[in-house]
Amino acid sequence: MKSFKNVIIAVAALGLAACTAAQTNTEIERLNSTAATGTPFTQYLAAEYRTFSNQEYYGEKDFVDGIHFARKGMAAAEGEVVMPEPTEDWNLSEGHYVELGEAREMLVTVLENGAREIAADKSAAAQARFDCWVETQEENWNADDLRCEQEFYALLNDLQSMVKPPAPVVEPAFPAPIEPIAAPEPVAVEEALFVVFFDWDKSNLTSGANDVIDATVSEIQNRNDIQRIVVTGHTDTSGPVAYNEKLSMRRAQAVKTALVNRGINADMIVIQAMGESELLVDTADDVREPANRRTQISLE
Repeated sequence: MKSFKNVIIAVAALGLAACTAAQTNTEIERLNSTAATGTPFTQYLAAEYRTFSNQEYYGEKDFVDGIHFARKGMAAAEGEVVMPEPTEDWNLSEGHYVELGEAREMLVTVLENGAREIAADKSAAAQARFDCWVETQEENWNADDLRCEQEFYALLNDLQSMVKPPAPVVEPAFPAPIEPIAAPEPVAVEEALFVVFFDWDKSNLTSGANDVIDATVSEIQNRNDIQRIVVTGHTDTSGPVAYNEKLSMRRAQAVKTALVNRGINADMIVIQAMGESELLVDTADDVREPANRRTQISLE
């Protein structure tokens, strides 16, 4: 978000910015004139984003973020459950990235465990204050305005007191690694498949994931018949479909970056995102299945 805004500021004169604003404020006005539908939560969320986007657009003259949050508000007004802002989409300091990431995980947990249904108004307000906190923190890494952060934590504490913690989920253990069997000839290139698994709602690489990537690099470097490397990101069915498509792309990109950092030619690597469309283990919607949270590396 920050880099895009910097480009606009760097290249646009004030007159051009005003003209652009006049041409694009239709998205703000569209949200202002739309009657929200869907669940009580999505209707409250649309109202929260309506207030926030108008404040950013007309009050702060932050046209880019105003339009961004107006689009989230329109999606909510149409009944879509939009998620809190992914922290990796914003230009944050390392410390703020960690703090906001932990706060987002707590918010998503309480929302997914029934807060949207139990307290729709407070849940929507908590999500809007979190997004406000992220946006404010990017604007100024040393921001003195703690209003959104403080309101977020107050709402989160209320929600956590209302929602009964779920019983611990015992996820099936992954099979133990299979020791490679020496063979007189290497396996055919199309049979060389490596799978990197991820934690829930995460795209960072675990130690186990790095071990798989190390083995992949070793295989690539020991062969001379590889023309292309295809990296495909996947998710399980928990969360909205559109969000999972973006999450699977972040997982694929994380694996590509790790391969390139280990010396693999980036031009050989093709990445793609399948979201929750190709499950390794078939499940119903909104099921956390660790085997489906993966990125596959195939060699061609």
